[in-house]
Amino acid sequence: MFTAVPEKGEAWTTNHDICRVSIANTSTKWEALTGHNLAADSGPVFSPDGKKLAYRAQIKAGYEADKWDLMIVETDASGRIVGKHTSITPNWDRSVDEYVWAADNATIFLTAEEAAAKPIGKSTRRAGRRRFREGRQQRFAVDQRRRQPAGVQNAATHQPPRACTIGTVRGANDSLKSFDPNAALLAELNLPQPESVEVPVEGGVKMQMWILKPPGFESAKKWPVAFLVHGGPQGAWEDGWSFRWCPELWAAQGYVVALPNPRGSTGFGQKFVDEISGDWGGKCYRDLMAGADYVEKLPYVDKNRIGAAGASFGGYMMDWFAVSTGRFKCLISHCSVWNFESMWGTTEELWFDEYEHGGLPWDIPRSTASFRRTPRPGTSGNSRRRCCSSKMIWISAVRSARAMSCFRRYSGRVSNRK
Repeated sequence: MFTAVPEKGEAWTTNHDICRVSIANTSTKWEALTGHNLAADSGPVFSPDGKKLAYRAQIKAGYEADKWDLMIVETDASGRIVGKHTSITPNWDRSVDEYVWAADNATIFLTAEEAAAKPIGKSTRRAGRRRFREGRQQRFAVDQRRRQPAGVQNAATHQPPRACTIGTVRGANDSLKSFDPNAALLAELNLPQPESVEVPVEGGVKMQMWILKPPGFESAKKWPVAFLVHGGPQGAWEDGWSFRWCPELWAAQGYVVALPNPRGSTGFGQKFVDEISGDWGGKCYRDLMAGADYVEKLPYVDKNRIGAAGASFGGYMMDWFAVSTGRFKCLISHCSVWNFESMWGTTEELWFDEYEHGGLPWDIPRSTASFRRTPRPGTSGNSRRRCCSSKMIWISAVRSARAMSCFRRYSGRVSNRK
């Protein structure tokens, strides 16, 4: 039992299916158990007794950021479907991420992004979903045979991943124990904890944003700001550790770091996610400007020393900033999308561009804008092909406008989302 890409036209569809084959199979034809769903299905996990199958499913074809529901279906000993596919999270406005069965064959422990964190929850077909433990960035597993505490990988913005155990039986909810071989080393470092703030934005909603102050912070001083925009665009700055765009590393250079989660960010309801599609430079941009306004008003911020940086979609937003606002003193654009037509023509994910931008390139009207002369370094990696060609167009346009710029192209893969 496994998740398989479409048999044909993988570049044009997100229709991944749960498939079943015999271990003696020699055919290239696989039995699809979720062929009724034209959107994505993934992650089959059997209950301990082998009588039920859990998996994730989306509803909207061609849309990778659609809500992931947790599905349950009854099976026989061979894995053949014998029951009805049923969502046990239909009324929960979050996407299920990881999940494991408990030993009772009825309870499922799961994680999901929720308000820039990833708490552990548990769900049953009858009771629905409820929160089990407050959490930051977590991954976990359950000992189904002995009903022993789950193994948890717990992390936060100021805490690299550490191994923990957490009780999963009734009455053991608070039995969290950690095993961190790096504790002594980390104790030597000053790793400030971020503050979560809410910024009013259009539509009567609020945007969550992290503010991370540098080590040795003094409120009487004026500090420069690194305003970071995440990629995706359907992603989020979670209270979790990153080995790529590590906020603590930026803060350690003496910056106040702002990490906004504007329209399109995950973990704040599906409507909030959906409102980025077809509107990359609209509500999301205005949300970010509201976040920048908030940052500028902080009494310890030097509003004349605010720079912005981002990768992939975050890089796109740096390029959008370049033609829309002059408020940032520097823009760092890494592996950005700049030209939708060239991205469409070079990507392996045609479904992404066609959904996000409303169709085929020749069916969509485009516009151009002039550059402001904000200094902006640019970087890209050769293996990021769908963005690399866009970046070459970008650097030519920037230099044609006589704006100060530099560009570095790496020969290998460069991580870019966060």
